Formats: sequence, C-alpha cells, structure tokens
Amino acid sequence: MFFYRVRRTVKLGIKSLWLHRLRSTLTALGIIFGVASVIAMLAIGEGASRTAQEQIARLGSQNLIIKTVQPPEDQHATGQQQSLQEYGLTYKDAERFRNSIPNIQVVVPVRRVSQQAWYRNRKIPVEVIGTVPWHLETTPIRLIMGRFLASADMDYKQDICVIDEGIVNELFAFDDPLEQHVKIASDYYTVVGIVSSQSLAAAGTQESVENNDAKKQAGANAGSIYIPLTTVKDRFGEMTVQLSGQSGANVEKVELQEIIVKVANVDLVVPTRNILQTLLERFHKKADYQLIVPLELLRQARRTQAIFSIVLGSIAAISLLVGGIGIMNIMLATVSERTREIGIRRALGARKRDIIFQFLSETLILTFAGGLLGICLGCTIPYFVTHFGKMPTVITGTSLLLSFGISGAVGIAFGLYPAYRAANMDPIESLRHE
Repeated sequence: MFFYRVRRTVKLGIKSLWLHRLRSTLTALGIIFGVASVIAMLAIGEGASRTAQEQIARLGSQNLIIKTVQPPEDQHATGQQQSLQEYGLTYKDAERFRNSIPNIQVVVPVRRVSQQAWYRNRKIPVEVIGTVPWHLETTPIRLIMGRFLASADMDYKQDICVIDEGIVNELFAFDDPLEQHVKIASDYYTVVGIVSSQSLAAAGTQESVENNDAKKQAGANAGSIYIPLTTVKDRFGEMTVQLSGQSGANVEKVELQEIIVKVANVDLVVPTRNILQTLLERFHKKADYQLIVPLELLRQARRTQAIFSIVLGSIAAISLLVGGIGIMNIMLATVSERTREIGIRRALGARKRDIIFQFLSETLILTFAGGLLGICLGCTIPYFVTHFGKMPTVITGTSLLLSFGISGAVGIAFGLYPAYRAANMDPIESLRHE
C-alpha cells in the first residue's frame, strides 16, 4: 500500500511538472549549472594539484637536493674592474655528507655546463651534466638503450657520453646515435647510451612537442648530455668568465651546481635535513646554497590542494544555493496557483503529510533530474578544458557524489517550506479561492 501511494504521488508530480514544461526546465537549469560547476571546478583543481604533486614526486620522496645559488654581491667589490668570486657547493661537501651522516644510501654530486653540441653539420644548445654512475638511483630518468656511466669511465676520465631523447630527436634525426661521436667544445665524445628525457611531459605527446618547439624558439637547451664528473672537471674546469661593459670581467669559480642525497627511507628525511642544514651553516659562511626537501614540498602541495578544493567547491556550491532559491520561488508560486486543488484534496480526505509529500516529490524530481543532467554536463566541461586549454583535469567519484548529494539536500531544504505552507492551508478558504 505504501509503495502504491508513493508511486501515485510521484506520477502526479511528474504530470504536474510536465504541464508546465518550460517553467520546470528553467527551474532545473539552476541545479544543472550548479552541479556542473562543482564537478568542473573540482576536476580542474584536482588536475592542477596532481600535476604539481607528480612533478614534486619525480624529485624523489627520499631525496634531499642541495643547489648552488649565487650569494648577494658585496658592496666593497662593486667598483672593481675584475674580481674572482668563489662560492657554491664543493667536492669536500659531498665527501663530508657521505662520511658524516648515517643511513645515507648515495650521494650524487652534479656539475652542469651549458654548451653547444655538434654532429656533422647540425648544432644544438645542450646542458652538459657531469655526474657519477649511480646518478640513475636518484632521478626519474631511465635507461632506454646502451649503458649508463661506469666506474671505469670515472677513473680513466673517458670521453664517453649518455644522451637523452631530446638530443636524439634534435641532433641525430634518422641516424643511430650509439657509437657516434658528438663534439662538445673542442673534444669529441662517444655516445654509449640513451636515457629518457627529464621533461615531465610524456615523450611523443602533442604537449611535449609544443613544449620542445617553444624551448627551441626561446633558445633553451634541447636536452641533456651526461658525462663522467671527472671528465667534465678536466675538460671544462671550474672557472667561468662573464664579460660586462661596466665592471669588466667577472670570474666565478663553482665546483658543483648540485648535490643529491638519498636516504634509506622516508622517516629519515627530516632528521637528515637537520644534519645537512647544520653542516652547511658551519662550512658555508655565505648564503650560497639552497636546500630543497621534495617530501616537505609534496606534503605542502597536498595541504594546499585540500584547501584549494574546499575553496573551489564552496564557490561552485553558491550557484547551487542560487538554484535552490529559484526552486523555492517557483514552488511558492505553484502553491498559490494550486490553492483550490489543495482545498479539494483536503476536502476529499487527504492529510497534511500527503500534501507535503506531493509538493516535496515535485521538488525532488526537479533537483534529481537537474543533478543527473548536471553530472553529464560537468563531466563534459573538463574534457573540453583539457582538449582545448591543455590543462589537466581529473574527475573523481567523490566530486560526483558530493555534487549530486548537495543537489538533493538543496531540493529537500528549499522544498520543505513551500510544501509545509501548502499543507497548512485552511481547506475552506482554499475552496473559496478562484
């Protein structure tokens, strides 16, 4: 009996809404756009957050990265025509980290030099990375072909190199790069291996192609060439000269641009960070270093993402609130128009709860129908944002359930008052209404 009464009430509600199709459609639009905006904004926020977290995670949650930075210039050295400035990380720092800090798996010293690479008649700007054989243990790059650097290459300062996919595409075209000779500065290096690019974009995608084109137009490095650290130290030295029209020539001496420290497990990251900070402060009197902890950046990104999602969801939920107010307005007008119908139903024996359920069912039908259509629209908008705007978006099941649940709550909250008002009408006064 109960289910029969519910089905009959729902059928009456659908019939009443169908009689005023245009008004019902316009009323449901507020819910449709509200639900769609909640899903779309949460998808955009989740996509941006995951991209940032992936970029940070690629640095390694067990890594600590120390970078060389140029310290502020001293005021007394400003007027000199030629000066030697020595700063940054040193080989002694790398040795000190390895010998002083327990539970360290590897220490990777890195020297970076911007150069031009030649192959036959082709020339491209590259980043020469002087590093050690265990460099792959601390970075997301992977070996594709050939081999990486070996201990013998370090000991004998071999003229060999490992190139990434960006160099392969830009410099070798259709030639097999393995065992070919690449000229850098005045020396030739034999290619012994190929690794994946450090670029965060997937190789071969339209986005990576556009990024590479933009880099080429901007004159940035086409890729990275990995050479034994001892070879880089012997071939390129540690001095760089910068010419300036006002101050003449500035000579800088930097031994290492970067040191990567990998600890045994994630729990040791923070204690190791504190030890590193103490050692750096003791042996570096100038602010010529920067300590980066990817794990802390990742946690901060997750906290920021949670706040970002709440803000975006709250802004989008306002449109649902506006849609709910529109539903209440329309239902109040409907109650006024159907005053005589309410009086007749009450005279024939309908109870107050029957009237409440009748009008509440119409409100719920509008909100649930609007919620379903809003979910369809909300899943479509992120697709177009990703396709045309090149922005990553992620639709989660939580956002779908949240938006649909909010739409149902809005329908109940804003439908109760019109239904309660209809149920409390005086039957005699309702019958007299024209």
